[in-house]
Amino acid sequence: MKNFINGRFLSQKTSGVQRFAREIVKALDEHLIASGSQEEWVLLAPANAELDLKLSAIKQRHVGTLSGHLWEQTQLFAAARAGRLVNLCNSGPILHSRSLTVIHDAMIFRTPENFSRSYRAVHGSLGHILARRGKIATVSEFSRRELAQTIGATDVSVIPNSCEHMANIVPDETVLGRLGLAENAYLLFVGSPTPNKNIGRAIEAISSMGERAPTFAIVGAAASSVFKDDASGVGKGPQNGRVVFTGRLSDEEIAALYKNATALLFPSLYEGFGIPPLEAMYLGCPVLSSNIEPAREVCGDAALYFDPNSSAQMVQSIDLLSENPQLRSEMITKGGVRAAQFSWSKSASALLAAISRA
Repeated sequence: MKNFINGRFLSQKTSGVQRFAREIVKALDEHLIASGSQEEWVLLAPANAELDLKLSAIKQRHVGTLSGHLWEQTQLFAAARAGRLVNLCNSGPILHSRSLTVIHDAMIFRTPENFSRSYRAVHGSLGHILARRGKIATVSEFSRRELAQTIGATDVSVIPNSCEHMANIVPDETVLGRLGLAENAYLLFVGSPTPNKNIGRAIEAISSMGERAPTFAIVGAAASSVFKDDASGVGKGPQNGRVVFTGRLSDEEIAALYKNATALLFPSLYEGFGIPPLEAMYLGCPVLSSNIEPAREVCGDAALYFDPNSSAQMVQSIDLLSENPQLRSEMITKGGVRAAQFSWSKSASALLAAISRA
């Protein structure tokens, strides 16, 4: 049977979901080569996508002239209807019954008020329909349970994220000078500053520290097509000049910030997985994380945890790390061990197992 991959992610900016798609497709390609598989695999992408993945076993081609959801529901469906279809980024053609769709979290069902009306209308319906038409996978045990509770998804496969892609990125150390940051003298946040990320509370915590407050570098930008314009959760109050909003940065710049940060501050209220803590641990950056279930699932005993609703607990975690160099060293060691437990190769194997049931 032919196997098709929904390549719409190649036309989108790279955030956590698109990163997952890119890396798992590359790992799947390597797996197919190593196993000598004779199955045909084709990645189908809209005309506005750049086919920039270096693949050998998986063919790549443009299909149709449309883009976005309209392309998925019509031209992708027509091109992939003769085989199985893998959708890696939360959506896919609802008419394709032999499909596997990775839905990364249940946030749109838990907090619909934080999303734009158009996004809510489309993805709220898609999740329910895709769970009934084909097979569903997700990225953590937590999200598996969430999808069962919110959209009634059953027999959900778990295909975790990984962080090995950081090994191929050469850090751009010049970013520290451009942002006015000193080595081991700032806390780092990486991700879209959306409501679930709880950035406002983190800024509040750091602002309360007065003169001993570290600089807080916030990397990322929210997609306006997804989230409401007023839903970032970032306060406008006094920040003691310690908060640096960088906007989007290159992978090379982000890698350098991970390597030179005092710690990654991960104050999220809700996640499906949480790639930044894994990337941070891989690059030797300690993690201060909210104590939500998916963060504990990812970080294990390699992070310091706090209640994300408590500014005081965030401050306690920051102080504990900054005042104990030995603890920081131990966390770096534990983080490296924890990060090594995840791999894109393992995830590609889990993907193949899930596809076989589609």
